[in-house]
Amino acid sequence: MHRSRLAGFIMDCRTDDLEQAAQFWSAALGVPLKPASEEPSTLYRQLMTGDGLHIEVQKVEHESRVHIDIETDDLEAEARRLEALGAKRVGKVHTWCVMQAPTGQRFCLVRPQRPGFKEDANVWK
Repeated sequence: MHRSRLAGFIMDCRTDDLEQAAQFWSAALGVPLKPASEEPSTLYRQLMTGDGLHIEVQKVEHESRVHIDIETDDLEAEARRLEALGAKRVGKVHTWCVMQAPTGQRFCLVRPQRPGFKEDANVWK
């Protein structure tokens, strides 16, 4: 048995100016940015949604796109579950797994990110 749920949305931006990209998404969505001094890396800027949904702007080398993160307490079990639905593994980065849906969209499987995971996540057997 394992659990998973939507963690949030990641704005992948191929840019030399992450701050400008983060300012755009902050203004476009009407959501303030977490102070840059509180970010764990210069590759990310988080938007402070206030409702627990994780939205961040990420500096990347690939084409710009939006992807989702699915948080899970068992990365391997969730990857196998999604493979059974037709997804494919693309690779592993640090502690997360990049996957691709049968329709071509890429998404990541990550460790639990938000409070209330155990209570709110889907339970899979």
